[in-house]
Amino acid sequence: MIRITLAGCIGWVGKALVAAIMAAPDLELVAGVSRQAAGRDLGEAADLPANGLPVFATVAEALSAPSDVLIDYTKPGSVKGNVLAAIAAGRHVVVGTSGMSGEDYAEIEQAARVAGVGVLAAGNFSITATLLRRFAREAVKYVPDVEIIDYASPSKPDTPSGTGFELAETLAAERMAATSLPVAELGGVRETRGGAIGAPHPVQVHSLRMPGFVLSCEAVFGLADERLVIRHDAGTSAAPYVGGTLLAARRVGEKIGLRRGLDSLMA
Repeated sequence: MIRITLAGCIGWVGKALVAAIMAAPDLELVAGVSRQAAGRDLGEAADLPANGLPVFATVAEALSAPSDVLIDYTKPGSVKGNVLAAIAAGRHVVVGTSGMSGEDYAEIEQAARVAGVGVLAAGNFSITATLLRRFAREAVKYVPDVEIIDYASPSKPDTPSGTGFELAETLAAERMAATSLPVAELGGVRETRGGAIGAPHPVQVHSLRMPGFVLSCEAVFGLADERLVIRHDAGTSAAPYVGGTLLAARRVGEKIGLRRGLDSLMA
């Protein structure tokens, strides 16, 4: 039985995870984390029947309850501290929160190796978003010119999304240099070319934030006289993220250190 502490337990994905973990025969939910719902019954806080489990205000407090894995679906400003606290307490960690930098992940990788625990972080735990990443990695072997367009609702607090950021980092590390002019050599308003992410060949990422979108991400590839677009669109339900997150929770302890992307678990 894998014991789980869930940070962000009353969020959009968090509530769906509470129900799914409690229904899984091989998983045990031991505590939730939410400042807003601290002190309440976890089931009731997630709009489910009472289950007698506690909700703590902070991850540091929740780690007092014995567990094996911390799942974090909180906010960009708190996720790094939560992950490092869990690692220091000897917990494996599944990270579903976006907003961390490459430097943050490097620090987490080092901490996880020292502590002998596993961390699995993904910008998106849905299967189809994972396939977007996999197919884009295949395409970039043959088409070096690629840019990413990231769409989300106007209330999303970070840009780009974790999906877009993770995809850009991956493709920047694997592609050849693009044929487009470097941004530094352009005139006009350079900011319209988006933000450069990754190395050694950064990928330009453009983020749209407006009503009508939940989460979408597309990779646009171009060759002379042809182009390829690979796109993922999410609906309004949190269901697509649940299965991937629980797969990660089940397997995060198989390898010490940090792994990025749900595709790291896919054969």
